[in-house]
Amino acid sequence: MNKFGLLLIIMLCLTLTPLRSQHVSLKSNLLYWATTTPNMGFEFRLSDHVSLDAWGAYNAWVFNNGMSLKHYLAQPEVRYWPCQTFEGHFFGLHGHYGHFNMGNIPFITAMSDYNYRGELYGGGLTYGYHWILGRHWGLEAFIGAGYARMTYEKYVCYDCTEVVASYKRNYFGPTRAGVSLIFFIH
Repeated sequence: MNKFGLLLIIMLCLTLTPLRSQHVSLKSNLLYWATTTPNMGFEFRLSDHVSLDAWGAYNAWVFNNGMSLKHYLAQPEVRYWPCQTFEGHFFGLHGHYGHFNMGNIPFITAMSDYNYRGELYGGGLTYGYHWILGRHWGLEAFIGAGYARMTYEKYVCYDCTEVVASYKRNYFGPTRAGVSLIFFIH
């Protein structure tokens, strides 16, 4: 079983707690939309102080100039709310898994002449704040840092099959950031 399948099984097991509609929200990260990446998540209230955020993104775009931003990413997170779930400050423990085929991006020097295909996985810690905007709406801002293990190959172009180089990298630093618009399902 691959890492993505394992993450999905963990998320499903954690969500088997009986839920009522007021304990579920639908959300989308507005910052990720700025990268032309469709994304969506659900957050499930597990107790008065704990929730599970299950979020993912998928970008299938290849642009006319050969630029590619193709990737998918899953970032489940368990959140602790000091006051009450869906109100105020929260702290999270997140994991992530993604697969990418990105490159020929003219405004990023290291990616302007090559395409990179591979995967990443890891985890980290998050801090955020949630504002209630009304009975059905909310807004949250968050930032997270942690670790990602990346294995990828470098190609001359998007459709090329000849590998220029292979890499394995360990990354420590920012692993998630966002401003999410939230709809509470009642």
